[in-house]
Amino acid sequence: MSEFRRSQLAVAALFCFLGFQYSTWAARIPALSDRLDLTPGEVGVFLLAAGVGATVSFPLVARLIAVLGSRRLALGSALVLVAALAGLAVVPTYPLALGILLVDGVAVGCLNVAMNAQGAALEARYERNTMAKLHALFSGGIFGAALLASGVTTFTDAVPVHFAIAGALLLALILAARPALLHEDLPTPAKAAGRRWIRPSRLTTWLGLAMLFTTITEGAMTDWSALYLEKVAHAAPHLLPLGIAVTSAMMVTARLFADGWRARWGDKRIVLTGGTVAGAGLATALLAGGVIPALAGFACVGLGMAAVSPCLYVAAAREGSATLTMAAAMSTTGLLAGPPVLGFIAEGTSLVWAMGAVAVTAWLAVLCVVPIRWPQPTPVPADQTEAAAR
Repeated sequence: MSEFRRSQLAVAALFCFLGFQYSTWAARIPALSDRLDLTPGEVGVFLLAAGVGATVSFPLVARLIAVLGSRRLALGSALVLVAALAGLAVVPTYPLALGILLVDGVAVGCLNVAMNAQGAALEARYERNTMAKLHALFSGGIFGAALLASGVTTFTDAVPVHFAIAGALLLALILAARPALLHEDLPTPAKAAGRRWIRPSRLTTWLGLAMLFTTITEGAMTDWSALYLEKVAHAAPHLLPLGIAVTSAMMVTARLFADGWRARWGDKRIVLTGGTVAGAGLATALLAGGVIPALAGFACVGLGMAAVSPCLYVAAAREGSATLTMAAAMSTTGLLAGPPVLGFIAEGTSLVWAMGAVAVTAWLAVLCVVPIRWPQPTPVPADQTEAAAR
């Protein structure tokens, strides 16, 4: 196996790890809620705690990645996430559970930045596109954890048993990845070296805003597609999960091929085209109405937005750890702020207008990347382009 492939699989393991760990505890929220005797409002705060931890972690992340490097930060935060899962398995009180999820969120913020820094360094070292495939493994981790949860609960409802199995798998995954992770990171620009506080540059600001709007668009499909199908499209109950399913399926499939597209057309064209397709497809579906147009529109969002986040992370990492941290912070902010903002729009107007706002956020992401000067795609031989697409 080539050095590139070994390192690619190791970095992919980090992405899979994060998706798997998150999906593991999220799948058992009903059981955790029952054990801690939580009200619906307390469940909402419970879910928000991890996001708050991730958001407040980013000043710390910028310092840690500068001191430790992305490899050590990724390994350390992964161990914290395994410990958090073990804590949630036996936590006896609600306040302690909130504390564990806050720590979990901080570790998520650290691993999110570290794994994307590893991915960007991998592309730079071997001059091959791979970030989209890495992000596909994050979605694969979520899917795998859901399958494990379904399988374990078939035999036992015991959360400690489930989390012990998941924790063992996560430890095995990170131990297998450790030897092949990259020791080097992308260099920090000279103008930022030695400066503790850096005012965001014009490029950093545009990248951060693009990431904000991108994650709002992506997250809305998970949070609102089923409700739209039920309340507006009047879909049958068994069709409601298909909104998430078609979006996720298109996103994973597109990410498996997107690195080849990036090599051929360049990141800027991929982002501009993807955001435009996502917004236009969703807007057309809303105007047409009905279940089939809605599912087609959701599929357009999955297809269009699939490669946008990977391209933005690569562009941010190219500017250094401070810009990468800023982009990751805006990504988390979008995931946190998007659902309540869309809820306010739906309550004040209608769910159709709220979903229309999602189409607008896809177009706003496009507008934010227009002023950015992206590097031109590097011509590669046909055999390498085909390999990147596989």
